[in-house]
Amino acid sequence: MAGNTVNVKVKIDNVKKVFNGRNGEMIALNGVSLDIAENEFVCVIGPSGCGKSTLLNIIAGLGEPTSGKIYVDGKLVDGPGTERGVVFQQYALFPWLTVRKNVEFGLKLKGIKKDEATQIANKYLKMVDLEDFANSYPKELSGGMKQRVAIARAYAVNPEVLLMDEPFGALDAQTRTQLQSELLKTWESERKTCFFITHDVDEAIILAQRVVIMSARPGRVKEVVNIDIPYPRTQETKMTKEFIDLKNYIWGMVYQEYLEVRK
Repeated sequence: MAGNTVNVKVKIDNVKKVFNGRNGEMIALNGVSLDIAENEFVCVIGPSGCGKSTLLNIIAGLGEPTSGKIYVDGKLVDGPGTERGVVFQQYALFPWLTVRKNVEFGLKLKGIKKDEATQIANKYLKMVDLEDFANSYPKELSGGMKQRVAIARAYAVNPEVLLMDEPFGALDAQTRTQLQSELLKTWESERKTCFFITHDVDEAIILAQRVVIMSARPGRVKEVVNIDIPYPRTQETKMTKEFIDLKNYIWGMVYQEYLEVRK
């Protein structure tokens, strides 16, 4: 299986995260361990409040674990780095910059010269089918288009690992389906290591090689499910018996955790 290959890209080693609030300590994550292989696509699913986004932020270097460690290529994560690209549910675009300038932003931070930055930005805008909107501003784009810009920007800096926190969560079903297909196509050509958070079981299965099911708070890895459906996957894949069986199994596991939250 992909997750058992020798070359571990991201190692999550016994991560615990405790927040101190008005009502005392709240344990968000409790002993999370997971190895993610190079070029692997992993989706993480679980009930609200199970620590999915907290874990992603720690991998991104935007938060620190209370205990435990994260390694990328064997190197300890102790802050943000250009080897990790992040796409959030909120588009996080600069409203005063054009689409192309938004994509170029990270390249300029890396010290890439203007002409080369423009060339790279154009390549990735073409990849997400937005080259005709390069000179538009974010306010002129739909939600789906904004998210495509955010994905192009993340890819443009050529990160080793792509971290995606429910990037399609705020979109309508049709746009979401379209962007799933585009992301799959991009991943198959670029083969980035992807850590993708979602609430949507269908989305997790259509994208991932492995689906990590998180327990209700405090968040732990409840189960890791291998998705042995061959790529390329299309929306028709969702009609197959193999897909439906996996969906029923994963949803059953996730639903148990939703019930735990409601207790």
